[in-house]
Amino acid sequence: MGENAAKPVTPEQKALLKGDPFAGLGSYQAVMEFEWFRPLTAGDRCKVLRAQVGVQEKPSKFGGRTAHVTNAFLFANGDGDIHATQRGTWINAERHTSKANATKTDPIDFTTPYTDEQLAEIDAAYDTETRRGAQTRYWEDVTVGDEIQPRVKGPLTVTDIVVWHLGWGMQLTPPGAFGIARSIRRKVPGLYPPNTRNIPDTVQRLHWEPERAKELGLPMNYDYGAMRETWLTHALTDWMGDDGWLWKLSCQHRKFNYMGDTTWVTGTVVDKKQVTDERGTRNEIHLEVACTNQRGEVSTPGTAVVLLPTREAAVELPKPPADDLDGLLAHEIELLRTED
Repeated sequence: MGENAAKPVTPEQKALLKGDPFAGLGSYQAVMEFEWFRPLTAGDRCKVLRAQVGVQEKPSKFGGRTAHVTNAFLFANGDGDIHATQRGTWINAERHTSKANATKTDPIDFTTPYTDEQLAEIDAAYDTETRRGAQTRYWEDVTVGDEIQPRVKGPLTVTDIVVWHLGWGMQLTPPGAFGIARSIRRKVPGLYPPNTRNIPDTVQRLHWEPERAKELGLPMNYDYGAMRETWLTHALTDWMGDDGWLWKLSCQHRKFNYMGDTTWVTGTVVDKKQVTDERGTRNEIHLEVACTNQRGEVSTPGTAVVLLPTREAAVELPKPPADDLDGLLAHEIELLRTED
């Protein structure tokens, strides 16, 4: 979300950006990191600065090359106050290596139906979910080893993907159909590869068309990493309550979440600390979180930092590392350079 806060592109920049070096490659989300500094409140406008902040070429274990591209999404409100940062890495891989990958992975059985007992277990988990809400969770009452109440998501259906897009928008392919899609396709035809009837259709259809997924070497259509990010956020905010603040979330998408899979979202407290530094005073709870499928495979491991009130003081919102979007962008670029 957000109104574009990028400065107008100069003719020199347009010439430099002409042509997409990653056109024709498969793009797979690998890592996503969030940091939230303040809430958006009623009446706020949201601005966003999107920027590519890092690129690394790496060999693929299946042959060929991959480009690891890191994008930053930096958010501020209408007054320019920093709201949040989002930093994601996508692996761009040559299509033929994706197909080769399919022959080197263990086959998955997508034909066996769920039993009534399995569905009853999933339904029971839905029925017992609770939300902390207005019942304050205090920092003092949390102990290392505590577990958050699990969340279940699934079995995943195409309907879930459709409903997801209603809220998320199309994101990767600009929104629109028929004439609007044609105007985009005229500029970027690679976003609309033809289907089996030679009809151009969005590259994103591999998320709801198993035939397209198989063409690309994948055994089944699958979800978006962003879905699992919201599932983790859902579990954490339900656990922490209305008076807590989810400061950081970092997760790695290591396996596909295929159509029909059921995901169990879990979390465990691994540390708690009280910190005072240039970012403010914080009562931190550190958690390890994970999305695990019905085969027992961890599809998305991650970490989170939740700020909780004490009985003496409410949560103090963390200070951002810069005062405006330009400064925040410079911080992101420097941060990646330091990590490299």
